[in-house]
Amino acid sequence: MSRIVLAAALALATVPLASRADEVLETLDAARVAYEGGNIQQALEELAYAQLLIREMKTAGLTEFLPNPPTGWTREVKTDMGAAMAMFGGGVGAEATYASGKDRFNVMLMADNAMVQGFAGMLSGAGLMIGKRVQIGSEMFMDQDGELTGLVDNRILIQARGAPVEVMQPILGQIDFEAMAGFGR
Repeated sequence: MSRIVLAAALALATVPLASRADEVLETLDAARVAYEGGNIQQALEELAYAQLLIREMKTAGLTEFLPNPPTGWTREVKTDMGAAMAMFGGGVGAEATYASGKDRFNVMLMADNAMVQGFAGMLSGAGLMIGKRVQIGSEMFMDQDGELTGLVDNRILIQARGAPVEVMQPILGQIDFEAMAGFGR
């Protein structure tokens, strides 16, 4: 089973999202048929695979919010956050490294997991006393020794670190925070 799931996960990287949605429906139908046939283990495996497909679709959607690199910059999107997200209480995540000359920094997005909920209190009014407030677009970020942390819609964490704040701030300003607040709904 683990080889099947691994092969399927690798294949997902090249499958358009519309095809994945159809595959989700087919997988859910297969789970229903297995369940109705009394094959509980197969039903569980089909449901687990459907969850994987949906999580991959959601991750791809979150990745779309990573800002494009400005002229003279490169952006390398990391596609292996799935395993790390399980350690952070589930949910989805996306990460990219931006580079230009000597400047290099990472932007990480995490949505709908337990760790993000923990940051909500820290980023509230009282928590902001442990860092400096920085306005980026319509969102308030906390600057803790050059690491920027923001929370969109109390469920999507944005962290940027590795370069001076004045270097990261304009790139983060490209994020459509209003659209991000509707992510996954």
